[in-house]
Amino acid sequence: MNLLRQALRFIPTLLLSFVLAVAVWISAVTSTDPTEERVYPRQVTIEVVGLDPAMIITSEETRQISLRLSAPRSVWDRLTAEREPVRAIVDLSGMPAGTHSVEVKVQVGVTPVRVVSYSPRTITLTIEELATTTLPIQIVRRGEPALGYEAGLPTADMEAATISGPESLVSRVKKLRVVLDISRANDALTRSLPVQALDENDLQINGLTITPDQITVSQPITQRGGYRNVVVKVVTIGQIASGYRLTTISVFPPAVTVFASDPSLVDKLPGYVETSPLDLTGAKDDVDTRVQLNLPEGISVVGDQTVNVVVGVSAIEGSLTLTDVPVVAINLSPGLGASLSPSTVNIILSGPLPLLDALQSSDVRVVIDLTGVAAGTYQLVPRVELNGTELRVESVLPGSIEVTVGRATPTPRATGGTPP
Repeated sequence: MNLLRQALRFIPTLLLSFVLAVAVWISAVTSTDPTEERVYPRQVTIEVVGLDPAMIITSEETRQISLRLSAPRSVWDRLTAEREPVRAIVDLSGMPAGTHSVEVKVQVGVTPVRVVSYSPRTITLTIEELATTTLPIQIVRRGEPALGYEAGLPTADMEAATISGPESLVSRVKKLRVVLDISRANDALTRSLPVQALDENDLQINGLTITPDQITVSQPITQRGGYRNVVVKVVTIGQIASGYRLTTISVFPPAVTVFASDPSLVDKLPGYVETSPLDLTGAKDDVDTRVQLNLPEGISVVGDQTVNVVVGVSAIEGSLTLTDVPVVAINLSPGLGASLSPSTVNIILSGPLPLLDALQSSDVRVVIDLTGVAAGTYQLVPRVELNGTELRVESVLPGSIEVTVGRATPTPRATGGTPP
């Protein structure tokens, strides 16, 4: 008993020691890993659970919350590093259709963390019954095919579609349609087109799920009787200028639609129509002009009665070698003279044959520019000047000239006789 009484006397001291030890431990931990209160750096998306599969949420209220948390600094590192440590949840279990204010519950998957505050704490959701219906798909054509063509009945790979969504939207849908544009079409069309849900005023209703949301529509386009597409053949006469050649002959449009009240007339055409003869006599440049079509009796062209013809004409290229062309020194400073070695060069020119044939000696000059050159010996590159011609210099031989610049030797005066 004495031992028990003595032990009981030490209990307050032991408790005090334990409390002091815990306080010291908390103080030590707090000093090395202090608790910090911060705003969580990411918005948290609200998750909806418990929603009846036969219901759908139709309200568009914000579905994210912002939080303020308190946690040790080491825990904050985990909060920011992990992908989704915080969840925000609203439970709609058993809720009927209508508008409800629902509490948002926050769950933190990292400890120790204290949720200081978050906003919003409640959100308002509108729940509607999910409705489904199936309607036929109408094909609406826009525009008209090209002149001389007609459109047959279009067909689709699907004739109906199922729409699902809020009952308030599904009940407004009166029809489904796709729109096919056949403007200026001259051949069969196949298009993948989106299905549209429309109300009684033909206004499109969004926010619904349509299955399938696209269908493939095939539209036959055929040519009417008495109409036919034929290519255009350009007819030319005459010879272009000597030394030139034809490079291209093109026509626009390359094909035209012809018509005859008697379909047998267009059926007898060979598949093309000719233009009126285009005279190219003496042409030295490109020709761009409009030309009439030469049509058989009883046949006319649908649309413009002329076509645009472009004929490309270019000169035939050749080359010419000029030998022993003198080299002239220019821009020599006063009081200086220059000697050139060699004093002549050979030049190879290229370009259109007509220009080469018409070249005169006065059209070519070879110069050495001595601007600012002092006395001495130099290796300089001559420059070929072609006056008023489009010829090209292919090479100059030799490619450089030795030029010796020195004092000019005065010309001695003649003695005796009468000065000139």
